[in-house]
Order: sequence, then structure tokens, then C-alpha cells
Amino acid sequence: MNGNLKWSTYLLSNSYRCYEEMNRLGKNRIPFLFILDFECKEPVLIPLDCVDETGIMYDMEGHTNGKSERIAAKGDFFFRKEPVAYDVYLKAFGKVMEHLLKGNSYLVNLTFPTRIFTSLTLKDLFLISSSRFRLFVPGKMAVFSPEVFIRIRNGRIYSYPMKGTADASDPLLAEDLLSGHKERAEHYTIVDLIRNDLSQIADDIKIERFAYREFITTHEKMLIQVSSEISGRLPANYHEHLGDILNALLPAGSITGAPKTKTLDIIREAETYERGYYTGVFGIYDGSGLDSAVMIRFIEQTDGGLIFKSGGGINAYSDPLIEYKELIDKVYVPIA
Repeated sequence: MNGNLKWSTYLLSNSYRCYEEMNRLGKNRIPFLFILDFECKEPVLIPLDCVDETGIMYDMEGHTNGKSERIAAKGDFFFRKEPVAYDVYLKAFGKVMEHLLKGNSYLVNLTFPTRIFTSLTLKDLFLISSSRFRLFVPGKMAVFSPEVFIRIRNGRIYSYPMKGTADASDPLLAEDLLSGHKERAEHYTIVDLIRNDLSQIADDIKIERFAYREFITTHEKMLIQVSSEISGRLPANYHEHLGDILNALLPAGSITGAPKTKTLDIIREAETYERGYYTGVFGIYDGSGLDSAVMIRFIEQTDGGLIFKSGGGINAYSDPLIEYKELIDKVYVPIA
């Protein structure tokens, strides 16, 4: 095939076609890469042996197409953030809080775009990054996500919802991740949501690990985050229902909230931009197992420059200034 083939050749017109094609590929054990935007309006599905022709690079915990080798950052590279003004954030926060206090939702993931200015190209930002899940789509986006969406191994499905991020150098914030009312309520809510989501497509649901902490090194500071591990047993014929499984679970609970349907309406009301591929998912099916990640820690190439999209969970205990600071803290490039 043509070596100049662009990734947009593999854009599908709607989610139904995407999920049906996933089912077909899975039934025939044909490996593929999928990139699904937040509302699955522009899904991308590429047979794995065609990915190199698109210029896309991926690295799923070492499972890579061989084109995503990291490069060293050249000294202290220039990286400046221009976040949304606090009063703009506060207005959206107020809308979310109004719904929370009315009982329309228990948890809402509120996000905003931040303009960034850097001496590096989008591709270089991808190549210097160090993360469990990385994706580069030429002219479109770079992702370096720490969060698993789902993983399928030997007939079991695993999910690792992440809720709670703080500056590891601040002992009070770090301790609050596990003991504070806001963070504890947020994590319990999302674990319960994901457990319920998995019960739609699997049985024998188990919480394997609860509220464990991980550390991330960024180009600015060390961050601490909290995750849990939940698993379930899939039906024996799950390969031919991969699209149905993803359709049942999306959008990811950790980047929407609970209850999911009503919370999506609140997000559309409060946020002032289109998320696009941000907070969607990408992943690899290798003919046997499946790995996928939530597309957080996300940079988008636009006509006006680079945009970094970030956010966090809001519940009734949330402090707007702390949430605003977390949104800005999440605008970073993870480096080893």
C-alpha cells in the first residue's frame, strides 16, 4: 500500500460501523488498533499491519509498532501554560455544583483546554515522554496516559479507574488523597460505577485492589495518584463481541461521572468546548488479548497552536480553587 497513506483514511462514519467491524475482526482474530473519540463521532479502526503506513506511533506498556523509541529531552526545554482564567473556570464549576446539590449527579468530571507554548514539536513531546500508554497521530494529537481503560486476558476483563491526583511534595494534599472526604467519596463513587458497568458484560465481578497509590514524574514535579483494580469473567465467545463490550462501557466512567447519562448532559452544559478525542480511548487487540487506555494527558494540534486538555472530578465536597490548581497541575509532560 501507499507509504504516504494518512490515518484519516481509516475514519469511520459512525460508532455502529466501528463496533460491528470490531466484532468481525475479533471473530476472525485479526489484530487492530482503535482510537475512539469521547462521543465516538469519529472512530478510527486500523488493522495492525497497516498502522505503520499512517505515521501513527503507539506504545502500550512495551507493545509498540517499533517507531516510538523515546529520545532524551534537550536540557531544560521551554514549556509554558496559558490556562483558562479562574473566573471562567469558577462559572463552569458553579453550574456543576448546582446540579450536584440538586442530586442530579454525585460526581462530574469537569475539563478545560489550556494553551501551551513549547520549543518542541508535537512529535518531539511524544518522543520525550515516559508513560505506560503513548499515542502519536500526525498533525492531530499526542497522548501519554497513565490510566488503563480495560484489559482482557484469558477470558477476564480488568479495569483500573483512577480518581485522585495531588502534588506529592505537599504532605497534606498527599494524605488527603486517601483520608479526605472529597477524595474518598470520589474514589468510592467511581469504583462503584465501574463495577456496575462491568456487570453488564461480565460476571464474577471482583475488586482485586482498592485505592492503591502510584507516583508520576513530570517535567515540573512529582505527582501522586490513586487507582483501583476491578475484574470480571467474560463469556467464552467474547472475541466476536469486542465492539459490543466497548459500546457497553463507553464513555469511560472515570472521565464522565455518576450517574453516567445525566452527568454527560451536565458536562455538555458546563464545558465550553468540544472534547474531541480527549477522554476517549485507544487500544490494541492482538488476536488474543486487548489493552486500552483512557486518553488523558492529551495534547492536540490545532490551527491556533498546541492545546493541552485536562480536568478532574467534582463532587459536593470540592473546593474550586483546589480543583483549578489540579487542572493546571495535570498539564505536564511525563519524563523519566
